[in-house]
Amino acid sequence: MKKLKGIRMPKLNVSISRLTGGFLRRLDMYIIKKFLGTYIFAIALIISIAVVFDFNEKQDKFMSHEAPWNAIIFDYYLNFIPYFANLFSPLFVFIAVIFFTSKLTENSEIIAMFSSGMSFKRILRPYMVSAGIIAVATFWLGGYVIPKGSVTRINFEDKYYKPRKANSARNIQLEVDTGVIAYIDRFENYRQTGYRFSLDKFKDKQLVSHLTARSITYDTTAYHRWTIKDYMIREMDGMKEKITHGDRIDTTLFMEPADFLIMKNQQEMLTNPQLSEYIDRQKQRGFANIKEFEIEYHKRIAMSFASFILTLIGVSLSSKKTKGGMGLYLGIGLGLSFSYILFQTIASTFAVNGNVPPMIAVWIPNILYAFIAFYLYKKAPK
Repeated sequence: MKKLKGIRMPKLNVSISRLTGGFLRRLDMYIIKKFLGTYIFAIALIISIAVVFDFNEKQDKFMSHEAPWNAIIFDYYLNFIPYFANLFSPLFVFIAVIFFTSKLTENSEIIAMFSSGMSFKRILRPYMVSAGIIAVATFWLGGYVIPKGSVTRINFEDKYYKPRKANSARNIQLEVDTGVIAYIDRFENYRQTGYRFSLDKFKDKQLVSHLTARSITYDTTAYHRWTIKDYMIREMDGMKEKITHGDRIDTTLFMEPADFLIMKNQQEMLTNPQLSEYIDRQKQRGFANIKEFEIEYHKRIAMSFASFILTLIGVSLSSKKTKGGMGLYLGIGLGLSFSYILFQTIASTFAVNGNVPPMIAVWIPNILYAFIAFYLYKKAPK
């Protein structure tokens, strides 16, 4: 073959590299747009169905309590939709991944990606970017936006559907100051009054004062102001003891009814900073009934990381073409996503009713499904 003089051969390797790089960037954006678009579509479809079922279930109560339509729409459902969407975000992630990836597999687009030299790990990149966007959005909404709307939603439910506010509490014991322990046998919210009250003061682990009273009433016009009635104070100083009786005394105690009258699902009404502050304050005061608040705090973080785990499971499952097609993958995906939500609920129950630390209980489903994801990743086509 004669060598052609004066003609330069193009550098094909550079051109191919540029073309391939551009193709991969376009492919990444294609997958990200399809993933997030399918995710939003799944949310819109399922939430529309959920709203219809929820309204059919609750409309009798709404009508009997004469709930105004503007309150039903703006106070309840406008806050119900983001709460429900965030609660079942793992389900929507699974549906989006499996639905979209199964279509790519059926159209042999996954095979074309492998044929072009892409590895399975490289294909996962846009999926993980999408999962990261969903994780950040889920954490931000669940920790800072939705709790504010939950205040309005839960107050609406308390007024027009089912009362949730606690009207009484029993066996209340908490530290109101350093070395000062308060105890109330029974507290009634409608009277703002507690019965069989005692206040113990300790100094160097020694009891120096013991107050007992028939009742204690919260003054709603002043912060931390209480009125103690029919009281007796025993003051100990070594071997000496002084006893004082009285009918009424006004005092300031660093506690209020909201500290022990916990409304059902009250933890959903607190943002992450408020939740963290509440947990720390109640721990310092020796208040034991805070496991549900700790579970809520750790669950918001764990559910954000679940997006990555469930995305990996979904891609690994649906990237291989089988005779069952998309229907098989959707069935498996729905089963796994519902089992994840169910397992998370069961694990939270272990923390509330058992001795499992809330943080460990909340992360158990993520740890278990991370092993499942790793196994499916190893079995996925490479």
